[in-house]
Amino acid sequence: MNMDRAYPIAPICAVGAIIFKQDSVLLIQRRNAPGYGKWSIPGGAVHLGESLEDAVVREVEEETQLRVRPIQIGKVVDRIYRDGNGKIQYHFIIVDYLCEVLEGEPQPSTDAAAVSYFKMEELKNLDLTEGAAEVIDEVYQNLLP
Repeated sequence: MNMDRAYPIAPICAVGAIIFKQDSVLLIQRRNAPGYGKWSIPGGAVHLGESLEDAVVREVEEETQLRVRPIQIGKVVDRIYRDGNGKIQYHFIIVDYLCEVLEGEPQPSTDAAAVSYFKMEELKNLDLTEGAAEVIDEVYQNLLP
């Protein structure tokens, strides 16, 4: 079965990590497509045989060098990107988790060109991946005390 990320034959399951520090959220600047150069929620594809929670822990460590613990699912979204001919180029089903940092300081790694905390009011001025601001805001409004 072909499970290339570009032009897949089925949707790809992925995870994201919503990580808050007071009134700021952690974002990475994407080093790869889709969304090259845009700021995004840390995360990526789930590997075969890997649980969703293990995937989010691995992806955050790979991209930010932070060790996190998933607290709860914040939102599930699907992202479908079409090429210039209307053919589906990418199709992801993303399970975004609210996570807490257990240890480490954020530093960019394999898939991230940069990593930084941004205040919630700064999000509107960033070049974010599609839907990221809405997911972050919903988790911030509904899941934080």
